[in-house]
Parts: sequence; structure tokens; C-alpha cells
Amino acid sequence: MKPLALAHTALIVIDVQKAFEEIAASGVRRNNPQAEAKIAELLAAFRKVGAAIIHIRHASLEPESRLCAGRPGYAVSDVAREQSGEPVLIKHVNSSFIGTDLEARLRGAALSTLVIVGATTNHCVETTTRMAGNLGFDARLVRDAIWTFERTGPDGDHHSAEAIHAMTLSNLSDEFAEIVTADRIIQAVAQAGAETAAKITAEPAAPQPAA
Repeated sequence: MKPLALAHTALIVIDVQKAFEEIAASGVRRNNPQAEAKIAELLAAFRKVGAAIIHIRHASLEPESRLCAGRPGYAVSDVAREQSGEPVLIKHVNSSFIGTDLEARLRGAALSTLVIVGATTNHCVETTTRMAGNLGFDARLVRDAIWTFERTGPDGDHHSAEAIHAMTLSNLSDEFAEIVTADRIIQAVAQAGAETAAKITAEPAAPQPAA
């Protein structure tokens, strides 16, 4: 994995909302049951070194959607609740770049590397990752901090969550994003943070003006 420059890196947390907890509770099978725990670990790592974090929330315009604003499923999952100073952007479509100021916010802060996590792999995560790649961002998609659900296709064939997840990663790999693990990102963040701290410590103090 390429090194991370913390000053130019942002963690993008997509749609970690209670609606997906409701779907899983209804019996629809998902993959990566550890994904939320990995997201919590990534949030802690980024917060420890003061790196940028941007939260994305989906507000469906369909009144019957679990993700419609005002319904219980719209609320953020407890594991991914934002902290003071961490922006929350609201979107209404699959891409986090459409209808939000995400691109302008990233470019304005010189954030060129995006570490992408959240839900779901083959919907908002995939669409956001594709656009990130097309817009020239260095996207790092965290394979074990994203998840999806089983589906039945238009031909009636059943597709497991694991198969959908794997195919999506295959489609995105290299062309749109580098596929990484949470542990590798956490290690890279810690290493970059330590190197930054060492550099600051090694810099000579500014001379004091004569009395």
C-alpha cells in the first residue's frame, strides 16, 4: 500500500445508519459482521492524529424508505457518531459527490487521498468510490470496513452478500481505487503520525527576539 500523507488524507464514512441494522435484524443476510467495529477503530486512529474525517448521511426522498429523514433508520449508528468539528454531509442519491459540497470541501482543504468505509458495498460506497476515482482522487477502499446484503437479481437468481461484495471489489480494484484492509490503514496512519511528531520535535526552535 502506498504511504499516507496525513495532511492530505480524509476518512469518508458513508451511510453508517440504523436502517441497515433494521435490515439485518429483519433476517436479510449481510457480510462482514465486523465492519462497524473496524470503522470504530479507523475513527479512533484518525482522531488520535487529528486527521480529517467527513461523515455522509443518506436522506431518502422516498417516504417509505427506512432512510427517509425523520424515520428511526435515518439516525446514525452509535458506533459512527460524529464528534465536534467533524462535518456531516447529507445526500439524496447514491454518490456522496452529488448534491453536496464534498468535492469542493476536499479540494479546498487539499485532501487528495480518501479512505472510504461504510454501507453498502455495491450501492453508495461503490458509486462514491467510482466518482472519487474519476475525479482524480486517490481512493483507498477498506474491504473489511464496508458491507452489503444478499440480493435476488432480475433473472431470479440469488446472489449472496459475500459474492456481491467480492465482485464489487474486483470491479473497483486498481481502476477506481486501491483495495486495502482496516489494519493496514491504521498502521499507516499511526506511522505517519509518529513521523510527523518526530519531525516537529526535531525542528529547531525559532530564535527569540533580542530584549
